[in-house]
Amino acid sequence: MDLHIRRLRRWFGAGAIFVCLVVLGVYFHARHNVQNALKEVPEKLGIQVQQSAQDFTISKSDQGHTLFKLQASKAVQFKGVGRAELHDVTITIYGHDSSRFDQVYGKDFEYDQRSGDVTSKGEVSIDLQSNPQGAAHPDQAAPMELKNPIHLKTTNLVFNQKTGDAWTPSLVEFYVPQTRGSAVGAEYSAKDNVLTLRSQVRMTVGEVKPLTILARHAILGKVPHEIVLQHPQAESGQGKSQADEATLFLREDNTLAHAVAVGNVAIDSSEAPSSKEQSASSVLGNSAPRSSPTISHVTAEKLEVAMGMRNQVKTAVFSGDVHLKTEGAQSSESTAGRAVLTFKGRNILSKIHAEQQVKLLQHQAAAKNAQDAAVAAPIIDIFLAAGNRPTRAETSGPPEITLVPPDGKPEAKTRVTADKFIANFDSIGQLSQVHGSAHARVVTTEPSRNDAPRSDRVSTSDTIDAYFRPGRGIQGLVQTGHFTYRAGTQQAFADRAHYTPADQILVLSGSPRILDSGMATTARNVRLNRATGDGFAEGGVKTTYSDLKAQPNGALLASSDPIHVTADSMTAHNSPSIATYKGNARLWQDANLVEAPTIQFQKDQRTLMADSNSQQRVSTALTSTDKSGKSTPVHITSDRLIYRDSERVANYQGGVVARGPDLNVTSSQMDVFFAPAKSIEGQSGSGTPAKLEKIIASGTVIVTEPTRRATGDKLTYTSADDKFVLTGGSPSIFDAERGKVTGVSLTLYRHDDRVVVDGSSSLPAVSRTQVVR
Repeated sequence: MDLHIRRLRRWFGAGAIFVCLVVLGVYFHARHNVQNALKEVPEKLGIQVQQSAQDFTISKSDQGHTLFKLQASKAVQFKGVGRAELHDVTITIYGHDSSRFDQVYGKDFEYDQRSGDVTSKGEVSIDLQSNPQGAAHPDQAAPMELKNPIHLKTTNLVFNQKTGDAWTPSLVEFYVPQTRGSAVGAEYSAKDNVLTLRSQVRMTVGEVKPLTILARHAILGKVPHEIVLQHPQAESGQGKSQADEATLFLREDNTLAHAVAVGNVAIDSSEAPSSKEQSASSVLGNSAPRSSPTISHVTAEKLEVAMGMRNQVKTAVFSGDVHLKTEGAQSSESTAGRAVLTFKGRNILSKIHAEQQVKLLQHQAAAKNAQDAAVAAPIIDIFLAAGNRPTRAETSGPPEITLVPPDGKPEAKTRVTADKFIANFDSIGQLSQVHGSAHARVVTTEPSRNDAPRSDRVSTSDTIDAYFRPGRGIQGLVQTGHFTYRAGTQQAFADRAHYTPADQILVLSGSPRILDSGMATTARNVRLNRATGDGFAEGGVKTTYSDLKAQPNGALLASSDPIHVTADSMTAHNSPSIATYKGNARLWQDANLVEAPTIQFQKDQRTLMADSNSQQRVSTALTSTDKSGKSTPVHITSDRLIYRDSERVANYQGGVVARGPDLNVTSSQMDVFFAPAKSIEGQSGSGTPAKLEKIIASGTVIVTEPTRRATGDKLTYTSADDKFVLTGGSPSIFDAERGKVTGVSLTLYRHDDRVVVDGSSSLPAVSRTQVVR
């Protein structure tokens, strides 16, 4: 936030130069006294027709003090025409208390007795000089030292002896150290003690970096002691300012007390970047150091300036639709109903108090993921260092920070609120960090998609900290204390959350927990993608899928009991709703358990896919129910498992080993079929073991029982008759008592140990019996 307010003080202070013109009233008052004495010149000289006198002096005194003294080299009175002339005139004005040493001088003056007008016939010069020690020195004594008198010069000056008024239509020029000025036409009203500069008022202050002040019209009054400027303008090499009208209120000593500008107040300024700003621009990665100036434009309906002693600004108050706009490396806009600028020392701006619906908008550079930042609050106080660099800002009343995409792009808009914000700025005055305390809240609104509204993403916490990167907007948000997050069906809880708008990733720590449509996950650290709803969990991941409905056509995962998953990490996607667990992953419901390095689970369809690695295989623990209702444990290991509950088939691939009571089956691949849950007698939808219906195994099948071993290429097991059928690759069975039997197919009955061997004409059944000798 680049304010550039310090440029204002030259405009405020330079207006005080007009105070010098008020002293012209002293001259006009003295001229009235001179004219009274001038009327007596003919009588004193005894001239009736035409007379002249050389080198004479006229003075007037009061209580022993000389008020003025008029000196002329020659005086001429014309008979009959009522006119008199004075040549080479010098008038010295001392004042009633001898505190002045003002001088008026010119070549020729003419007096018209009938009209009472005294008219200069050429150039008139006026030197205004105070003499504070005049009363302590002899009468008419000049000051010990002449200190920078104000010098005025004009022509065609007319003074009316009857009214005390004076005027000139000509150019009036005045000079003081470091300042020169002019106006066209001047009028002085003795009755009202008002001096009016008619037009083309112009002043130039300074020489090295001059400041020019212009006004169409100026009025200088005695009571009240003020100067009114019509359409004033100020211009310098660094900016300009203007208003419809400005009033300067003066103290008794003619110093400026305060000033008021009203109507279309506007101040424009331009500042080249400092060396520190250029260095910072390079460090931030810009291709070239910042070289373009920062241009500021301030507008308001009214500006009030209070002055202290020695022409120092105390406060400046902008009111009525205050608007500040800056353009440069980082542009911004600010609006308020009222802004109070407080100065200290030598016109150094120390604080800005903005109120009445304050809004600050900081535009970011055209960079990827850059967002404009807008701050709104009833009141904002900004504290500055060195008169121009913000160091801290505080809000009062309910504030809000809004992150909006640049140029009105249809992207997400984020609003950040809290009870109070405190902002800190970096060494070059750019916003670096904002702290919000109590009831922090972040709301992100997505634009409608296909005319369908999208739910807001809302997070809350005790406090919030926003970190800014110059030219890029908010770099990150940190929320601490009782953090909560809600987006549609997704909820999250933690002690602390860190959000980066660039990638919309929300990182949770401190007992993080995620809830989403009956899915609850805890871990040491959790990351959420607020744009997609995807979640990432690491460290001691535990997930519970609850609110499940019993699936009558399902099997292994058909129960309404919760499904539990643990792993080292988890990645969850919303569309479709799939979660992938890695690192010692375990998934179970009731007595059915799957363990693997990686498990992918889809809740809605209750499907899972498990994969092994070089250190761990896929392991499945089942509890099957036979036709008599007896539960038997089954353990299967493999390289991969794919299961869809609606199909009730578990597909095992790669080095499959199935173990049951007194039975082992190995194969390259195995499909295990389960009966639907509704077909199980006494099924209640909760806690009932799955019923194994059929097994089909292929690829180097080996069936091992305590007393026999069978091999083949394919195995089909049916639980209804508890039998195994081996086919392909000359299936055989070896029995320690009966020897080895080979055929086209072998059927093994588990309940009575029967074996049925089928052969063919080309491959008859063969039995080999070992005889014990």
